[in-house]
Amino acid sequence: MASMKEIKRRRDSIMSTSQITKAMKLVATVKLQKTKQIATESIPYFNVMYDTMTSVLKKSSNVNNKYIKNAKDAKKGLVVISSNRGLAGGYNANIVREILNEDSQYNFTKDNTVVYAIGNKAKDALIRKGFTVLREFNDCLDNPDINVAKEVSKTILDDYVDGKISEIYLVYTYFKNTLVHIPRVLKLLPLNVEDRIDDNEDLYSKKDMYKGYKSQYENDDKLMMNYEPEDEMILNMLIPQYMTSLLYGGMTSSIASENGARMTAMDAATNNANEIIDDLSVKYNRARQGAITQEITEIVAGANAI
Repeated sequence: MASMKEIKRRRDSIMSTSQITKAMKLVATVKLQKTKQIATESIPYFNVMYDTMTSVLKKSSNVNNKYIKNAKDAKKGLVVISSNRGLAGGYNANIVREILNEDSQYNFTKDNTVVYAIGNKAKDALIRKGFTVLREFNDCLDNPDINVAKEVSKTILDDYVDGKISEIYLVYTYFKNTLVHIPRVLKLLPLNVEDRIDDNEDLYSKKDMYKGYKSQYENDDKLMMNYEPEDEMILNMLIPQYMTSLLYGGMTSSIASENGARMTAMDAATNNANEIIDDLSVKYNRARQGAITQEITEIVAGANAI
C-alpha cells in the first residue's frame, strides 16, 4: 500500500490538473457560445451556395471555362480544416480517419493527393503518413473572416488553374449540435451530378428554408442554363464566390465543432479527476487512521511493558 506522503502528493497533483481542465472547459464554453452562433447563421448560406453551384455546374459541363476544365494528370488538392491545439477529444483524429478511410469513394493517398492545411494537428498527422503539404493557412483559425477565406480560396484556385492540382476537396467537421460533430468530405471542383451530396439530415439542417428552391432544378434535368452577359464572365465571378463561401462555412462549422469537442473532453476530464480525488481521499484517510491506530497501539504496549 502506498504511503500517506505518496497518496497526498498524487492527490494534490490531480487536484491541480482538475483546476486546469475546469478552467479550459469554461473557456471552451464561452468560445462555443460565440462560434456556435456564427456557424448556425452561416450553415443555411453554405448549404444553398453548395446546392446552387452544383446545379449551375451540372448544366454548364460543356462550357469552356478555366474553373471547369481541369488538369487530368495532376494530383488532388485536399483542403483540410483541423485545429492548432489539442485536448479536444477525437476531433482531430476523426478528420484524419475520414481522410485515410479505405472504404471512401475518394481514395486519398500520399501518392495522388497534396494537402492545403488549415490547422496544425491534421497537418502533422498527415505528414507522418507521408502526405505532402503544399500550403499552410494556420493563422486563419485565430480570427476566421470572409476576407481571409477569400485569400485562401484565391490561392487554391490559382493552383487549380495553373494545373498544379486537378481536383479540389474540402474536409471539415459539420457542427450538428454541441455533442455531435460529423467529419465531412466535399468535392468542390470540378463538380458532376454524381458528386452532389443529398444527405438532407446532415447537410441540409434547415432544408425547409429552401426546399422549393432546390426543386426548381431537380424537376427538370434537361433545363438549359442561360448566362447574361456571357458564361465566361459569370462563372469567373460565381466560382470564386462559391469557393470562398464554402471555405468560410467549413471554417466556422469546424471551429464550433472544435470548441464543442474541447468543452466535452474537458468536462469528462474534470469529472474523472474528481472521481480519482475522491478515491485517493478515502485511501489517504484510511492510511492516516491506520497510522494513528498503530501509534496508539505502540504507546499502550510500551506503557504496559513499563
